Amino acid sequence: MNEIKIPTIRLHWSDFYSFDELLKDARSDGIKVPNESGVYEVINESGEILHIGRASNLRMRVKQGLVKGKTPHSTRKRMLEDGVNFDDLKVRWAVTDWPNSVEEFLHKEYKKRYGTLPKYTKAT
Repeated sequence: MNEIKIPTIRLHWSDFYSFDELLKDARSDGIKVPNESGVYEVINESGEILHIGRASNLRMRVKQGLVKGKTPHSTRKRMLEDGVNFDDLKVRWAVTDWPNSVEEFLHKEYKKRYGTLPKYTKAT
């Protein structure tokens, strides 16, 4: 039997930022989303988590795909189809070398608490 030891993973979450704040260019005092791998959460105005995701490049996934819609992003597409008001959404992220494992853990914790995954989250 092989034994695998995984170190403790500590997440340092960013603050929550509105889509409007993330639309601003980082070169013009906008929010700088890291070009690193990590996980992210999208919440609505009442604090309900709508989506938990992972990315190999947080800036491309969060800022370019989810917020600006410049790259294909199925979560944004599903939200648009449901008529979600993007003005009411906020996003936060945490950089990690283990995005797949962290996303799976966050999904399990959410499911344990609420009995299901967030509305716009696909099963891992």
